Amino acid sequence: MMIELKRTSSEDTDFETLTGLLDQDLERRYPGTRDFFQPLNKIKLDAKAVVAYEDGKPVGCGCYREAAEGQTVEIKRMYVLDENRGRGIAGQVLRELETWAKEAGKKRAILETGRGQPEAIALYTKSGYAEIDRYAPYTDREDSVCMGKDL
Repeated sequence: MMIELKRTSSEDTDFETLTGLLDQDLERRYPGTRDFFQPLNKIKLDAKAVVAYEDGKPVGCGCYREAAEGQTVEIKRMYVLDENRGRGIAGQVLRELETWAKEAGKKRAILETGRGQPEAIALYTKSGYAEIDRYAPYTDREDSVCMGKDL
């Protein structure tokens, strides 16, 4: 089956549906952390989103937004439906986000994930990301893992 990638915005209804499922997944993995993370997961309207489709059905997503440093983006809201995992979809979404960021003149990507998401850490490591110091607002979050990569 072929995966189609669509560049879109954070207002895309398929992106919103998938990130709603992501929020449910994160609540199961990290009970009681919603109050801390929910405001951080609000996506600004200028975010660049990618939605992955299989046979016309949205199966995965991710986005990036400008980070504090001018030529850096922060990868956010990466998610693939449970039944579609393990087939390389998240890697395709991530590569598309990196390509889009490079086209926009960005030089570096950073991200935050959690220790309760070993599959995400494995994806990012395989994709060339390395652990970096936790950045704000995750500095004091022991369960947070921050990673970065030069594009």
